[in-house]
This record gives sequence, structure tokens and C-alpha cells, in this order.
Amino acid sequence: MDDDARTELALEVRDLVDPLVSRFSAGRARLRLGVNTAIHDDTAAELEAFARPLWGLAPLAAGGQAVPHAELWVRGLAHGSDPAHPEYWGEPADHDQRIVEMAAIGFALALAPEQWWDPLSGPERDRLARWLLSALPRKTTDNNWLFFPVLVGLALDRVGVPYDRSLITARLDRLDTFWLGDGWYGDGPTERRDYYVPWAMHFYGLLYDTLTGGDRFKDRAARFAGDFRHWFADDGAAVPYGRSLTYRWAQAAFWGALPFAGVDVLPWGEVKGYLLRHLRWWRGRPVTGPDGLLSVGYGYPQPALAEQYNAPGSPYWSLKAYLPLALPEQHAFWTAKEEPAPVLPAVSAQPHAGAVLMRAHGDVTLLAGRQHHPWVRHGAEKYAKFAYSTRFGFSLPNGTLGLEHGAYDSMLALSDDGGAHYRVREEPAAHYVTADTVLSTWHPWPDVEITTWLTAAAPWHVRTHRIRTARALHTAEGGFAVDRDAGTDREAGPGHARVSAPAGLTGLRDLDGRREGEVVDCLPGTNVLARRTALPVLVGRLPPGEHWLRCAVLGAPDGGEAETAWREPPPLTHPTTLAHLPTTAHPSTTAHPTTGDGT
Repeated sequence: MDDDARTELALEVRDLVDPLVSRFSAGRARLRLGVNTAIHDDTAAELEAFARPLWGLAPLAAGGQAVPHAELWVRGLAHGSDPAHPEYWGEPADHDQRIVEMAAIGFALALAPEQWWDPLSGPERDRLARWLLSALPRKTTDNNWLFFPVLVGLALDRVGVPYDRSLITARLDRLDTFWLGDGWYGDGPTERRDYYVPWAMHFYGLLYDTLTGGDRFKDRAARFAGDFRHWFADDGAAVPYGRSLTYRWAQAAFWGALPFAGVDVLPWGEVKGYLLRHLRWWRGRPVTGPDGLLSVGYGYPQPALAEQYNAPGSPYWSLKAYLPLALPEQHAFWTAKEEPAPVLPAVSAQPHAGAVLMRAHGDVTLLAGRQHHPWVRHGAEKYAKFAYSTRFGFSLPNGTLGLEHGAYDSMLALSDDGGAHYRVREEPAAHYVTADTVLSTWHPWPDVEITTWLTAAAPWHVRTHRIRTARALHTAEGGFAVDRDAGTDREAGPGHARVSAPAGLTGLRDLDGRREGEVVDCLPGTNVLARRTALPVLVGRLPPGEHWLRCAVLGAPDGGEAETAWREPPPLTHPTTLAHLPTTAHPSTTAHPTTGDGT
């Protein structure tokens, strides 16, 4: 990206929006981007596709830059909010997806009413106001959704429409109860600490403070920034983790919200670097189809990654990353020179997230042990794997029959039927985080208890499992899955398995030497970054009783340093002899609701 980053980002927004123009309905109130398979109805899905581009277009307008095809959205606002028009969006019900998209419209009206409100006639404004007002008394999911009526309220304030302010105050007060301290929120009364903390809880809070002139949320965001920078690799990649990954570069929206709100907790050049490197990392990746539309997926079109609430327009939440375009070109964020990230500690323990983040060779690995989300599709894979890597991503299963289908990277898979079907960690029952270790206890069957320690030993991490089982088990433990399309060099044997490829080197060493190494070619379309992968695994059998399994896992850029590291695995004694590794977990007292909460 050249020095004129503001111009480049504006061009990116226009390039993303241009392919949408041919997909507008006749009345301009809906965008039809494909077949909707989300849990909400087709009208809501087409409203979603209409509204989400406004996350990028409204900052363009607020920053005084030309907005492409603005008149299409103006006509859509007039017709979609008109009950007499055939493209009427409908009044929202409780927990309705329409409320989510009304927040995007509210954001646009609050940020640039001269672009989206002023061109409407008096009756059109009245109808749009009535439609927005209908969201305020509706019930929402008890998480980041509480912010959506708040954003609608910001729009009504900006255009001078009165409403019952107690409906907003109550939601803000409830959102305060999710604050955990040290920069962290829960996404509702749950264990989840994923990207909904930066791209929703903090992002919306900073919007609210900026547009109301308040400071309710700014200090919280400032405290979060120090932890969140550990989630980004030197090349700008963010750790792929949790749900809604199809929102892609919204992962960096927090870095754009800081300057928008004037939260100067870090030097502007550093903040600018986090945002621009992340956007640069995404450039050139095959995330659009031949028609130029954003696909559902992460590193490439991958429908299997979708949550139940992802419709064809969902990926346009990515445009939240362009919020700094609302700032004038003289703002210090734009005039600052982009700076590389400072040298950060190799290990960052983040207890609120239930994670330890490890940095080596410019890559980041997140060791996870606390979270789960059984409601979302592939919740175990998105939250409960042992490790998530900016270089290697993670994999989803493409069936349950055998290791090729399961693609069990960064998992201990267990079978009681001879290796035909496997179970993995899905819902950790307890957790503990020390300075370098994450502990969890989990139960793949009622009569099988596993306590797992994950310890950072950069560039390795060490996994220790205490298994108490009443049944005989086949076990298979995976390292990272690596792109195999450009060729691989493989070795596997007693106590080890390794694969090196241009995309990186990944391998495991069994620290007790009792398991056999194998390399598995996973089914295509399982990994979120690479379409076809090879996976090193350690396999073994356990009779009923108590057992300990330990291995060291390496993931690194391919090359001499990685080969040297592979020959020198970290030493580790039995965990019960190490004071810094607890042998009992702290049970979580947080509730785990399983109701839908998609956005």
C-alpha cells in the first residue's frame, strides 16, 4: 500500500461496492447476491446485503469523498421502509435479523445524514423513521446485539426524531454487566472471548462515545489494545479463531475505531500499521468469485465455514475496517508514517480469553482452553482446538469416518470403535491460565476424563494429557495442517511425524516415544487457509486406566531455522512435578446458553 493510504482504502471500498450494482432489485431496496441458506428469511437476507455495504460507504461520505452509486441506497431506503411498496422490508420481530441490519442503516444516518437522509422527501423520512423506531422495543439476544438498537438511536438523535430513551439506557446498562476488566468483555454472559470483543463490543462502544461526545467506553478500548496487538502476526495476519470468520478483515476494525474515537493509547503510526498490514495481507487472496462478489469463507470460498446466520451478503461486514475514512485527510492517523509493530514478548497470557498467545518467526499461535460454542456449526473446531495459527489456520471436518475426513489438526481425537469414528474436545469443563500454560478438563464420554496442559515453548508448544478412561481407546493427535499443493517433504516413524512445504514446516515429537507417526492427506476444502493439506499425526492405543500422553508440536516457516528447531525439541518433565503447571482446574461459573446469537 503506498503512502496515500486514505486514497487506497477509498479505492478498495469502491472496488468492493461496484460489483453489487447489477444485483439491485428494481426498487433498489434489496440486493440479491445468491441463494440464501441462512436461518433468517430471504427478505432479511436481501436487506442484509443492502445494508452492510454502508459500513464502508458511510465513512466515505463523512470524510467528504465521493460515494459511488449513492442514489441507489437513497432510493432503497425510501422503498424498503414503505409498507405500501412491494419491496418493504417488514417490521422486525423479537430477535429478528432485521434489527442487525437496521443498525448499519442507523450508523449511516448518524455518520452522514446529508448523504442518506436529506435527499428523502418529507413522507419518505417519516416512513423511514417509523420503521427504525419499530426496532427499539424489540427483544434482542443478550450479547453484542444489545448495541444494535443503540446505533438506531444514534441515527434518530442525529435526524431529530424523538423516542423513548429508557429503551437505550437499559441496554447500555446491561452491556456494562459484560465488562470483565483488563480490556475484556464477554459477548454476553458466556465464556466466549473472540473477535466479537474488538469488532462489536469495543467498535460499537467507540462509535457511541464519538457520536454522543461521551467517554463511557473509550478507556475500556484503550486497555484492550495492549492485549489485542498480540493477535496479529508480523505480516498482518490475524489468528483465525471463533465464529463469523467470513467477516474477514473486520478483524482489524478495532484499529480503525481507535483513531475515529481519538483514543491515542498507542502511537498513530503503530495503529496505522496494524490496520494497513492486515488489509495488505488480504489483498490478492481468492475471497471473491468471478463476479467480484465477496464469498462465504475465509482464505477462499468455503461454504462449510458458514454459520447458520450467514447469508450471501454477510461477508460485507468486512467493510467495518474502513471506518477511518470518516476522518479528514489532515488527521494525525493519516499523516503519521506507518510503523512496524514493536518487539513484543514471545508469550502473552490472556486469562480473560482463556488463552496464551505465542510469537515465533513472526507468526502467532493461540493456545486455547476455555471457550466453546456448541450452537454454531463446527463450534468445536472454531473454539476448542488446542492451537490456532496465523500461518496454518485450522481445519473443519468433512465427515467423521477416519482421519482424512476429520482433519484433526491441533486436536486429540479418540475412538472407541477401532478408529472408524472419533470424538474430540468440544466443551472444556474447567480452565486455568498461567504465565505460559492453558489447562482444561474435558469429557469425550461420561467415563473418560482428560486434563490437558498446553505450554508455550516458542517456537514449539508442548501438550500434556492425563487420560482416565474406562474404555479402550484409539488416539490420533494432529499437528498443524500445511498446504500440500506445491509439494511436500515428509517423514514419519516411531514417535515423530513431520511435513515441510513452501507454506511452512509442521511436526510432532512424542516425548514418551510410545506413539507412531503418520502423515494424512486431509480431504480438500477442510482447512480455512489452504484448499488441500497434509497433516502430521501421532497415533496409539490405550487400554482402560490412567495414562499420560505428551508431545512437542512445531509450526514454523520452512527453512533452516525450522529444520534446526525440529532437531531440538524442548525438554519437559512430568507436569505433576512442575509447580507452574496446576494439576487441578478452576471450574467456570459462567452460564453457557445455547440459543441462537448470530449476526
